[in-house]
Amino acid sequence: MKPKDSDFRHTLAIPTAEGVFLARFSHRGLCELSFPGGRPPRGSVESTAAVPARVRRWLAQTAAALSRALQGRAPRSLPPLDLTAGTDFQQEVWRVMSEIQPGQTRSYGELAQALRRPHAARAVGGACGANPIPVLVPCHRVLAGNRRLGGFSGGLDWKRRLLEREGVRWSE
Repeated sequence: MKPKDSDFRHTLAIPTAEGVFLARFSHRGLCELSFPGGRPPRGSVESTAAVPARVRRWLAQTAAALSRALQGRAPRSLPPLDLTAGTDFQQEVWRVMSEIQPGQTRSYGELAQALRRPHAARAVGGACGANPIPVLVPCHRVLAGNRRLGGFSGGLDWKRRLLEREGVRWSE
């Protein structure tokens, strides 16, 4: 079920050494994460003082998880993730993708196999591109065939940077 605009409540900034990420929270949890300079989530950026304590806790969890992920390490914990904007298939891909650990990769075809849909590699690629919470739902760890980079919603420079920090090698 696609959330209504009224389900989206708070857009908050997460400053990092890499730039300012924007996190969007619904009443269910983190629902979008945007790269510095990327397409910002809907809504204006708010002050953390203006949001409920629950959202401030989620923001702190998101910032800590993002910090570890940007260092190539697994987050200790994640805030609640609201992935309801995706189709059932996309949510299934995102769930399987979330199981890929830092330093590991899978191909679009391998994810399709894991989903018991061996001919759905392109659809898996589409789901990766639609991932609303990149880095924390690690679509950067999904490669095209022959260990090629494929695409990435944050741009290939970000994908390379994240994979390098995790010690992953790929083919250009």
